[in-house]
Amino acid sequence: MNKKILLIALVSTVVLGIVYFFKSPQKSEVEEKQKPIELNKHSEAFNATVGQVVQTYLNLKDAFVDSDTQKIKSNAQELIEAIRSIDTSELKKDSSLVYETVNMTLMDLMSNANSLLQQTDITEMRRDFSSLTTVMYPSFFNTIGYEGPSLYLQECPMAFNDTEAANWISNNREIVNPYLGKNHPKYKAGMLHCGELKDSITSKH
Repeated sequence: MNKKILLIALVSTVVLGIVYFFKSPQKSEVEEKQKPIELNKHSEAFNATVGQVVQTYLNLKDAFVDSDTQKIKSNAQELIEAIRSIDTSELKKDSSLVYETVNMTLMDLMSNANSLLQQTDITEMRRDFSSLTTVMYPSFFNTIGYEGPSLYLQECPMAFNDTEAANWISNNREIVNPYLGKNHPKYKAGMLHCGELKDSITSKH
């Protein structure tokens, strides 16, 4: 009799275990439910204008690679217009400090781009481009809450006078140097790929 009771108890335990296994959510299901949903902080319209600023900057960088002063000035003007198109009013919902800091950063970007437009010597244009890049990274990307595709901060260790370093931003890991470029008076295209990757710029979701 005792053996029968023990057998019944054992069978019941096994059955309950099987039921619990199939009815309980599996670990992967629990993890999936607990995984946070990533949402953009900004509106699509806002991110589109930020993306346009980034694209015009990249176009400007490419013009420096080609040492094309006409394209450099044309792209610098387009960059100024893209910066002006950013409507920062939606940032007021974050805080007045964020709103004011972003506006100051955009003014600094425009100041450097305007200075570039006034230059006639490509080396001085590159110095303004270097200053522009310094404002772009990290100030612009951090204060704006960048939510676009990954970008890369790269550095040329001999951008000016063969001794002064300068940075630029690219959407590609490959080094294509805008400071020494394809038509450098001393190196020609020999230093086109001189430089190194310093950091990556990723979305602030």
